[in-house]
Amino acid sequence: MEQRVLGRTNRPVSVIGLGTWQLGADWGDISERDALGVLQAAVESGVTFLDTADVYGDGRSERIIGRFIAGNAGQGLTVATKMGRRVDQVPENYTLDNFRAWTDRSRVNLGVDTLDLVQLHCPPTAVFASDKVFDSLDTLVAEDAIAAYGVSVETTGQALTAIARPNLASVQIIFNAFRRKPLDQVLPAAAAAGVGIIARVPLASGLLSGRYTRDTQFAATDHRNFNRHGQAFDVGETFSGVDYDAGVEAAQEFAALVQGWDTSATAAQAALRWIIQQAGVTTVIPGASSAEQARQNSAAADLPPLDQATLDAIENLYDKYFRAALHSRW
Repeated sequence: MEQRVLGRTNRPVSVIGLGTWQLGADWGDISERDALGVLQAAVESGVTFLDTADVYGDGRSERIIGRFIAGNAGQGLTVATKMGRRVDQVPENYTLDNFRAWTDRSRVNLGVDTLDLVQLHCPPTAVFASDKVFDSLDTLVAEDAIAAYGVSVETTGQALTAIARPNLASVQIIFNAFRRKPLDQVLPAAAAAGVGIIARVPLASGLLSGRYTRDTQFAATDHRNFNRHGQAFDVGETFSGVDYDAGVEAAQEFAALVQGWDTSATAAQAALRWIIQQAGVTTVIPGASSAEQARQNSAAADLPPLDQATLDAIENLYDKYFRAALHSRW
């Protein structure tokens, strides 16, 4: 699989990575055996970048990944984790002492001495403007607790503030065919600064697979049920913040466009291909709840680039369904 250097980490990572929120919680129940099968299938398919967080299943995702990497040394894997969501979301909690405690916990969970990449996990906006916060992150690098640091953001404004930091390695941001705003400023700014871009929620929580209908039911433990209106966390994390009914309709049109481009590709694969051919993107991190889904996601890297007519049609879909409602929000 194609490898790209992830910003200031100087690490090559696969253009299709694996997001592992679902291996911890909030996407229905996945057994540890199945979770390890997902990881194995992804790595066998060329994935070298795994993204997790200390809050996913209160460390379950990290621990499963730790068990996996212990048995897969020498695979050239980069594991990114995130910290900060296990406490009240106030800037005062983003301190060096807390950072040390959080990274120590993640190092134990993952079974490593030094974390490859630690990202602030969508912290309050004020955190991005705090010199003390980024000085503390530099201290963790100096102490060899972490090799590099980045941020995960909710808004493009937060991303642009973070990109100005001289030692920032990466920005993780929601970016997909139904959530295009990062194209305007964030991707060009990151490319100019040498900052990597990790695209998350690439399938709009599965909408872009084209498999859902207005009657699709999600488990009570699935955020696509309990956070549809932002009851638990930022609504932009669920279905990319799009209206579900409009998203289903747009996804059906998207799937039809894909068939006109490449009849061998699934809608989900085309959605991933669309992301990785955008200038400035380093890697995209779809989740997978089965080994077959992991393999299908990875295969998107082998598809040819979408042609200009299809790209234009996808942009027209965004203009038709989402631009007015979404573009000013995040």
